[in-house]
Amino acid sequence: MASLKDMRVRIASTKATQKITKAMQMVAASKLRRAQNAAEAARPYAEKMDAVISNIATAASGSPGAPVLLAGTGRDQVHLLLVCTGERGLCGAFNSAIVRLARERALLLTSQGKEVKFFCVGRKGLEQLRRTFEKQIVESVDLRSVRQLGFVNAEDIAKKIIGRFEAGEFDVCTLFYSRFKSVISQVPTAQQIIPLVVEAPSANAGPATSYEYEPEEDEILSGLLPRNLAVQIFRALLENNASFYGAQMSAMDNATRNAGDMIRKQTLIYNRTRQAMITKELIEIISGAEALG
Repeated sequence: MASLKDMRVRIASTKATQKITKAMQMVAASKLRRAQNAAEAARPYAEKMDAVISNIATAASGSPGAPVLLAGTGRDQVHLLLVCTGERGLCGAFNSAIVRLARERALLLTSQGKEVKFFCVGRKGLEQLRRTFEKQIVESVDLRSVRQLGFVNAEDIAKKIIGRFEAGEFDVCTLFYSRFKSVISQVPTAQQIIPLVVEAPSANAGPATSYEYEPEEDEILSGLLPRNLAVQIFRALLENNASFYGAQMSAMDNATRNAGDMIRKQTLIYNRTRQAMITKELIEIISGAEALG
């Protein structure tokens, strides 16, 4: 059985841990609001960009001059998985949930005879994927030095992706990230970004409006598609940022509660042990006094 001194040290250590997790929870809560606002502000722009490109792409469908980012290579053999995770841990299952989704997709594609490559954004995803797919990781981006995410960060990643695509290194690129819903809910998401998936208009949407484009659709798409790729990646980074702080806030809240429960149990054991020792000493004193009498 541990001594009273050891118990006091253990209780003090748990209280110190509780202070740290409480402080981390408060920091995550303060950063979450700004990250959530940024993610929610980016959604309408990304969705509108998607809608505009889908409209133009529908008009350009079947054109022999359609940009390769839209038409694809005509093959489906080599897949690049762009996996975006966090740079830090202590956030529950946030990072592992994204990696799990990417890993499941990779194993499925491999079972179908496809070749899989990984492009990792974020240190935690890289560390986890390296255990199983080290030879298939072609590039990684570390954003630890970035204090505030900007469009330029997504643009740099998009340029690297497009460069590899134009070099013929892959046929299909799928983006993996976590979509923010609430503090307790972040949804791992997979989105194909190359070639762009154009949604067909719904049957009850009514007759489609006809537009005439100047310059031609193919020329417009050539300029819009690379920017749309950067927009979708930027949106994913912002969603991830909000999801990270939401997951960290929830994880640190749970850790703080668990530390409180542990402190109560340790204090109870300490008090019982101390009382037992006092009682034992009293019995020994009384027994000694009776023996002398």
